[in-house]
Amino acid sequence: MDKAFKRIEPSDEELIERFQKGDREAFEQIVARYKDQLLNFAYRFLGSRQEAEDVVQDTFLRVYRNRKAYRRVARFSTWIYTIAGNLAKTELRKRKRRKLFSISDLGFEEKDYEISDLTYNPEDDVEGTLKEEIIQKEIERLPPKFREVIILRDVQGLSYEEIALILRIPIGTVKSRVNRARLRLQRRLKEILDLQK
Repeated sequence: MDKAFKRIEPSDEELIERFQKGDREAFEQIVARYKDQLLNFAYRFLGSRQEAEDVVQDTFLRVYRNRKAYRRVARFSTWIYTIAGNLAKTELRKRKRRKLFSISDLGFEEKDYEISDLTYNPEDDVEGTLKEEIIQKEIERLPPKFREVIILRDVQGLSYEEIALILRIPIGTVKSRVNRARLRLQRRLKEILDLQK
């Protein structure tokens, strides 16, 4: 037999079922599978890496504590994104309430002072980085209901059906919000590009 055996990865539902029965390794696989996706989702929603990391950590803590609450009625990805989305919304509400004064509010970036990589040439990716920053800033400026759907659809690549389940809204509403969010982003990005000419 010279054919290599392809290892079949267990589905999310199989992993959570094993975890519900006490298999902690299954939970570790869930974390490995979802941590980067959830971090990306939370960061794009909140605009703060620290807050995003906190949301992801809290998400996995809730999954761990409430593992028995998951039922196979919905996909596991829908359940975990719902938890992360709710925690991100809660963080936004907290942020609005506290409105702390910080140096970043003055327009200065918080910097980690590290020794830079001597082989790095900043000219290689300045344009790509600037575009990414502009898009991220414009996503952050969207109202939360539009920001959420555009991140889930265009950044995370979820289907309209999955987004509808996560947000508990009709598919038509999801499609409408995605369309309206895209139009707002296109309009703002066009304005920015016109200013740079």
